[in-house]
Amino acid sequence: MTPERPEIGGSRIDLGVEAELPEGAEPRIHDARADRPDRELDSSLRPATLADFVNQAQVTEQLEVFIEAAKKRDEPLDHVLFAGPPGLGKTSLANIVAQEMGVPLIQTAGPALEKKGDVAAFLTSLEPGSVFFIDEIHRLGRAVEETLYPAMEDSELPVVLGQGPGARTVTLPLPPFTLIGATTRSGLLTTPLRDRFGVTHRLEYYDAADLAVIVRRSAELLEVEIDDAGAEAIAMRSRGTPRVANRLLRRVRDFAEVKGKGAVDLEVAEAALEMLEVDDAGLDRSDRALLETIAERFGGGPVGLSTISVAIGEEPDTIEDVLEPYLLQLGMLQRTQRGRVLTPRAFEHLGLPVPGGGQALF
Repeated sequence: MTPERPEIGGSRIDLGVEAELPEGAEPRIHDARADRPDRELDSSLRPATLADFVNQAQVTEQLEVFIEAAKKRDEPLDHVLFAGPPGLGKTSLANIVAQEMGVPLIQTAGPALEKKGDVAAFLTSLEPGSVFFIDEIHRLGRAVEETLYPAMEDSELPVVLGQGPGARTVTLPLPPFTLIGATTRSGLLTTPLRDRFGVTHRLEYYDAADLAVIVRRSAELLEVEIDDAGAEAIAMRSRGTPRVANRLLRRVRDFAEVKGKGAVDLEVAEAALEMLEVDDAGLDRSDRALLETIAERFGGGPVGLSTISVAIGEEPDTIEDVLEPYLLQLGMLQRTQRGRVLTPRAFEHLGLPVPGGGQALF
């Protein structure tokens, strides 16, 4: 169904859906994809300015320069592409860009734009200088994507009137605007679309020190008393992802209110995380199930993704997008042409003997 033409009244208009868990899927504590119950609370914890944005200095410093230059020229910011795993702040940066530029933000997601008419409804509703944010932009259909090309390059929207031999094309002028795309799979973007973005940034995982800063800031906003040791314990188990850190903080807060005195210290944080089955390396039950399955049923690999999916009862997309990135980052898993292979570090973490005298399995 084509979205209705929006009435621009505020600084932000959400006319679509964020990249989120599939409908009916149960959110997991370490799944960095958005889930609807947490969205409103997540929004309240988002940084409001570039100065508030922790980490990703290589991104924020460049954006600060580009935004200031665009404001001095009284022009919209060039089109921006943010790439990286879920939960690292791509949506937050899009909101910050609109806030810093002082323009409205209109937000949707790639899967919500099914037809040319869907994207045309958004484009024709833009105010001059608006930020049009498309999450999961790699999931746009080819026809919709091609509609964006003239809009991004020339601020024009070609519209075909009629059918057959009598059809004609009318070009509608569009106000200058900034398209911000976010993607968790930049490799799936087509080259013509990628080349039309003047600013491209990739967000990287956060280190524990930066995550501890985020946990302390979120605790202050949530009015949760927390000490440095408790914040660091949560940060160490957050998989390098702010969204996971905030989700763990909320669950630790619940534990502190019910089992403790409301304050979060090292003892309370560790007890809560143990209850959540999150170990010292940040692995939860699903991570350990994947490693144990490859180690015990398949001798450490190599084993194919579809086989692992059936063996542990998880969807292949969940394994690739949620479980494997962190295991690859820790050096516990390797992807080879023949399949997934465990490293000696994974066997050591599981407390199992390393096959082959400690050599990597290939």
